[in-house]
Amino acid sequence: MEYASSFQRLQDIMNELREKCPWDKKQTIHSLRIQTIEELYELADAITEENWQGIKEELGDLLLHVVFYSKIGEEQNEFTISDVIQTVCDKLVARHPHIYGDVTVKDEEEVKQNWEKLKLKEGRKSVLGGVPNALPAMVKALRLQDKAKQIGFEWDNAAQVYEKVEEEMAELKEALAEKSQEEVEEEFGDLLFSLVNYARFINVDPENALEKTNKKFKYRFEQMELLAQADGKMLHDMNLEEMDALWNRVKAERK
Repeated sequence: MEYASSFQRLQDIMNELREKCPWDKKQTIHSLRIQTIEELYELADAITEENWQGIKEELGDLLLHVVFYSKIGEEQNEFTISDVIQTVCDKLVARHPHIYGDVTVKDEEEVKQNWEKLKLKEGRKSVLGGVPNALPAMVKALRLQDKAKQIGFEWDNAAQVYEKVEEEMAELKEALAEKSQEEVEEEFGDLLFSLVNYARFINVDPENALEKTNKKFKYRFEQMELLAQADGKMLHDMNLEEMDALWNRVKAERK
């Protein structure tokens, strides 16, 4: 099959590079780690942009890393790429008893609840145990909340969550007026956590939403710089009122 021959070609190239290329020969699981993280973020960026060509390329880069780690694992007599594939296949079958067994589920949420129960049976001590410590804070908050939801630790509706957002905002204002910087930071964290929770209820990916806003701000600011340069000026020589006028011009032109 075409995909089988393509995958074999990738393995053959990896074997050859590992044997002949000075850079590839030198790599370890530790030296590859940061590059793998970078590749994942590049994929996330392509997904945010809905750049299908970019998604295809970044998926290929991630696949290369999977093959690279597996090659090193084989050299260390730890595992092979076949072991990696077999492990995930076994896991998928075991965690989908509604497909490969006699369990009946009514919807997506029940599937996710069963998934968490199965992971606990496999030896995980906490429902939250599968959330990596290294995740960015906003993504981690989202995953913690989603996992807690699977055992019923959840608000009933979005209105209740929004009330919690308002409550946390009020507590932040109180802390700003009366408390220490440490308490201000804690209340600010609580507010962000409640906003992430509200995002879940209104079907918004908070990380993706913030990244889109980041990109929008970056674009508008860079356009402000270009407009200022066209007038023979630099932003740092302009006052806030002048810069605000440029900002509004950019917003109007973008629309």
